[in-house]
Amino acid sequence: MSATTPEFWTQMSEGFQQNLSKSWGQAMQHFQTIDLGGLKAGAEAVPPLKFSADKLQTLQGQYFKDASDLWNQSLHNSLQVKDRRFSGEAWSSNPVAAFNAATYLLNARTLMGLADAVDADEKTRNRIRFAIEQWVAAAAPSNFLAFNAEAQKKAVETKGESIAKGVKNLMHDIQQGHVSMTDESLFEVGKNVATTEGAVVFENEFFQLIEYKPLTAKVYEKPFLLIPPCINKFYILDLQPENSLIRYAVSQGHRTFVVSWRNPDESMAQKTWDDYIEHAAIKAIDTVKAITGAPKLNALGFCVGGTILSNALAVLAARGEKPVASATFLTTLINFTDTGILDVFIDDNFVKFREMQMGKGGLLKGQDLASTFSFLRPNDLVWNYVVGNYLKGETPPPFDLLYWNSDSTNLPGPFYAWYLRNTYLENNLVKPGKVKVCGERIDLSQVDMPVYIYGSREDHIVPIGGAYASTQVLPGKKRFVMGASGHIAGVINPPAAKKRSHWLHEGTRFPADVNDWIANAKEMPGSWWTDWAQWLKGHAGKQIVAPKTYGKGATYKAIEAAPGRYVKAKD
Repeated sequence: MSATTPEFWTQMSEGFQQNLSKSWGQAMQHFQTIDLGGLKAGAEAVPPLKFSADKLQTLQGQYFKDASDLWNQSLHNSLQVKDRRFSGEAWSSNPVAAFNAATYLLNARTLMGLADAVDADEKTRNRIRFAIEQWVAAAAPSNFLAFNAEAQKKAVETKGESIAKGVKNLMHDIQQGHVSMTDESLFEVGKNVATTEGAVVFENEFFQLIEYKPLTAKVYEKPFLLIPPCINKFYILDLQPENSLIRYAVSQGHRTFVVSWRNPDESMAQKTWDDYIEHAAIKAIDTVKAITGAPKLNALGFCVGGTILSNALAVLAARGEKPVASATFLTTLINFTDTGILDVFIDDNFVKFREMQMGKGGLLKGQDLASTFSFLRPNDLVWNYVVGNYLKGETPPPFDLLYWNSDSTNLPGPFYAWYLRNTYLENNLVKPGKVKVCGERIDLSQVDMPVYIYGSREDHIVPIGGAYASTQVLPGKKRFVMGASGHIAGVINPPAAKKRSHWLHEGTRFPADVNDWIANAKEMPGSWWTDWAQWLKGHAGKQIVAPKTYGKGATYKAIEAAPGRYVKAKD
């Protein structure tokens, strides 16, 4: 049947509908078992779809042209497959494998084009696009030994040893419960990651407070507190000495403290959002003040840690307290108007399901959460390692960031359920007086200290528009900076590496649309850290003699050496 006939495209659309129903159901079933499963009620069946006639006609013409070009190239043995999954010599030297890969890519583009051609609201199209992307990524010929030319070639060259190693790798990963992204045996927390010298000077059931040893003879009078995300371990900010934001802050003369979250077990299954604000963020602020004697400090929140910090500051403001002189928010959502790909899962059914499941108690397992974020980029963070580890029998190279990425933490169910409803679903934090936190009706317009807001241009977890949206909520003097790369790589970008750019706009106006800000921003080479360090210095006060000991007296004496035992607890 010719691709130009109406019958062909009728069958194509019907097949798309069937594949969508199947892949959407499979995707949602998978995400139900991990982090995003509350959509089950709305994901069992996809309603009949209507397509834009104009888009369908354009897609039909493009498909026919690309299919003809593909066939002609194969006849002349001139196929060029431009996709890194099929870029190896084994693919290009095997005409059958190259044609198979090129055909797959053509069909994948067409399926994604059909998703874009669906006549529906944007959220529905995004959901369809996500489901088809998952199905297309899983169906790549590179994922199967029977079709992967490189894996087959390696099996022949190694006389089957690569297959034996692949089976061994598979059994190892099944036992550990996740796909290996790096050689985890080469890393140990406190030995070659999280090595900045310091001591734990306070702990409760929620966190340990680490104070770091000064690297300068004098320190700024206002101490510096970092609050990392509680959905991960803090040492993303202290991987290696050369890429540690914590060590960088210490080297700049700041008396630096960090919250090291406890990895929740069943004893914390009832803990709430309020508990984390009152007994962790606010307690950390009070403890740093008590140890240093400083009336004010500077604070930084990263990702969810930034959301927690903003709530703590709003609670303190409602109580008439303003102990923080300046706040830094790194890839943080406070105004949840632009939540990116995660929005495809968030609706009332999803949140109600999670509230019913764990709103009164329970744990969201850390590995489930880690798997969720991996499947947001399935080719890079899932199938890439499936192919390398199992089909080729390779051991992934050592990479500190990916080791941290696999070192997951749990979340208390009530904390998680409250967070979902009041942030992603209802965006209540930006509605003055709408929500009570720690007994106070919070109003972010009272959080009026100077703030430094950072967003990553390619961030798929906190989109650049979502990070920028904080400028529309926080009333104090603001500085917004955009960095290159994604959620983690954009943040962990030390100046010495001389990698990536950042964008600045020296004006004091912040238009509602981030694109308007970007249009007037100036690209600067290298890391944003130096700009931030200069900004923070302006809020740190005078310099005083660095302390010779950790903590203060018997009340806040050193409990154990950094990084402490909380960060070493496994899921």
